[in-house]
Amino acid sequence: MGSSDEIDRASGRKIEVSEVSEVQVPQYSDKEYDHVKRKADRYLLPLMWLCHGLQSIDKSSVSTQAIFGLREDTGLVGQQYSWLVTIFYLTYLCFELPTLILLQRYPMGRVLSLYILCWGCVVLSIGFAQNFVQLVTLRALQGLFECCISPGFMLVVGNWYTTREHASRSLVFQSAYSGLGLFTDSVLYGIGTISYKHPGVEAWRYMSYFLGGITIVTGVFFLLFFGTPSEVRWLSADEKKIAAARILANNAGHDQTGTQEWNWGQVRECLVDPIFWFAGLNGFLGSVPNGALTTFSAILNTTFGFTNLQVILLNLPRYVFTLLYFAAVGVLATKRENVRMWFMMFSVIPAFVGFLVMGLLPNEPQYKWTKWGGYFMTSPYIISTFLAWTLIPSNVAGRTKRTVVSSFTFVGYCAGNMAGSQIFQAKDAPGYIPGIIGCAACLGVQILLIFLWRTILVMRNARRERRMSELGISEEEGVNIGQEMGQQDRTDLENPYFRYVT
Repeated sequence: MGSSDEIDRASGRKIEVSEVSEVQVPQYSDKEYDHVKRKADRYLLPLMWLCHGLQSIDKSSVSTQAIFGLREDTGLVGQQYSWLVTIFYLTYLCFELPTLILLQRYPMGRVLSLYILCWGCVVLSIGFAQNFVQLVTLRALQGLFECCISPGFMLVVGNWYTTREHASRSLVFQSAYSGLGLFTDSVLYGIGTISYKHPGVEAWRYMSYFLGGITIVTGVFFLLFFGTPSEVRWLSADEKKIAAARILANNAGHDQTGTQEWNWGQVRECLVDPIFWFAGLNGFLGSVPNGALTTFSAILNTTFGFTNLQVILLNLPRYVFTLLYFAAVGVLATKRENVRMWFMMFSVIPAFVGFLVMGLLPNEPQYKWTKWGGYFMTSPYIISTFLAWTLIPSNVAGRTKRTVVSSFTFVGYCAGNMAGSQIFQAKDAPGYIPGIIGCAACLGVQILLIFLWRTILVMRNARRERRMSELGISEEEGVNIGQEMGQQDRTDLENPYFRYVT
């Protein structure tokens, strides 16, 4: 362990020996660490994969339901259909911070499980809606209950896995929209064919019954098996200690679920840290096209010249490609350090081109496959949003600061999705040219933002390495002191031994 003088010279403020050394860093063997990691993978990853996939499918299923009679059967007119997506993200936004505070103060696994059960009941109930008022109310409740999933999972990943493992574990469950979509879209296709054989059957309602039922069952499994290391029943007392010790190397503290204290100093630090603003703006820019495609992807494909059943089938190769791409990025991000933000930039470029192809070519039969090719090219852009989420547990230390950064990131995410759902105006149908070009513009700005974001993090790391070298502090000393300062709930700016992942 480094002396108090070393810490004082490196951080610029006096820290007593007792302040740092009161938390002893336990040591376990690699075999013990690997055993707990594999056990966490077996229990947590399948549940998060299933739940995150259902969340993505449930909220975007309105696009498929729209081409199977939802708009006509409920009498939607004008922008009312777009508001079904906008209201979802509006309540998602309003309840984001309160929900994150609940996740901090109460057992995370229990809170998440109850939210999942409630949202499953809401999705099932959508199948009984008769008009816009009922639909918009249910979609608002759906946004309220789904707002905890992505930020909650990021907090769980930070409490179970080391910094190097964050990207791969997060991409596992974030790939579920494509992986699970292969199954659910096959079922939705079967439900859709019934409406062809029996025109009186309102297929979109049965789609809701199916998706809501699966979600409720998933919520029950969450209630039994999901949580942070201190909550779950499938770890022994010794295994819980090992799980907590594994993440000390993150320099971000440990599993503190149930902590009541809110640190306003960390909130103020967020406001002067440019990384806080980059995270929120990136969330917004990447989510404008996401909101647009969530609302209008199926409708757009029918304007290219495809039938509603063909639209579902054409989603399958896109799912396969996205699943393989997520797997490749996850493996490479684990094996190679500091490549996440390069992948974020690289993944946005083809989507930028794809939106231009969809927007600039006319809706004529000879161009329908070319326009679908442009739509296919948008597949990898969501990586820029998901990998940015993995940077929160990896690059933000301090429990309150991490909660605030996570909240602001998802504020940007919600605001972008709301803008994206409204950027396609009914008066611009069937081409929706202004909306498509607007999505392309957001992606172009996002590429520049990510590059600037990465540059600042690289400069911070280099400056800290130079400072350690000047003071003669060894790498091992820096690691030990950094872990102990993380245990004291110091932020990444307060801890000079913290290193950012890029």
